[in-house]
Amino acid sequence: MERATIPVTDIGRLETEGIAALEDAGCLVVTGIAAAAERERLRTELAPYMERTRVEQGDDPETFFPGFTRRIISLVRRSEVVRDWIMHPMPRRLCDHFLQPNCDDRYQLHLTSALEVGPGARAQLLHREEDTLPWFPLPRPNLVLATMWAVSDFTADNGGTLLAPGSHRWPKERRPKEEEVAATEMEAGSVLVWLGGTLHAAGANVSDNWRYGVILTYSVGWVRQEENQALAVPDQLARELPRELLDMIGHTTNGLLGLSDRGFGEATPAYDGIVEMNR
Repeated sequence: MERATIPVTDIGRLETEGIAALEDAGCLVVTGIAAAAERERLRTELAPYMERTRVEQGDDPETFFPGFTRRIISLVRRSEVVRDWIMHPMPRRLCDHFLQPNCDDRYQLHLTSALEVGPGARAQLLHREEDTLPWFPLPRPNLVLATMWAVSDFTADNGGTLLAPGSHRWPKERRPKEEEVAATEMEAGSVLVWLGGTLHAAGANVSDNWRYGVILTYSVGWVRQEENQALAVPDQLARELPRELLDMIGHTTNGLLGLSDRGFGEATPAYDGIVEMNR
């Protein structure tokens, strides 16, 4: 059997090739998305938080997260660049295709995280983004779409994300053979996309370099977000954010979910839907 590969496209071929490739493989690299100036500004914005983050010098192979890694969340309030990336047309087009058909109203931001993976970090356990939503049997409908923005180059040696293409269609008991797992290799500025049912993991960093990436994931609007954006985004900042971004992070209702008497968005609960549902 030939070793698995991750399909690659660019923004210009997203419609004609990329969507079908992601549908088939459950993963996709889109090149040339984030310019060098953006990536440098992101590093500057997040540097104070990364520098304060403790790096585990040892490693317990029984834990989910490998050691030798800096990891922070709550990126909406920490980075203007991240706020722009969340609303970038590329992931939103993919969410429109893969998540919107399973939404009652809209999809939402699910998780934000920045990672610097250092030399010596082990490979992570293969898992699925949707493992936190186990109530549907595998293979599930599309509930989550994940992106990894390459702030630095990703290579097999520095632990580029491991994926099992096609595993979003597998039953629970199906595990990948060695040749069915591919390491992500992409230049800085590229974005790796994978569906919530695709098996993936951080690879082992056997190089002398740190690998830097930003994870932004999206989910259907009727599930609990993995990251609590109501706590992650202070009210003062929320008042200054564009309405579209507020909708994305969950400051407006989603159908009949998320009611509040002090929401900053303008959506109105559609209670008439309950009447129609129960006629």
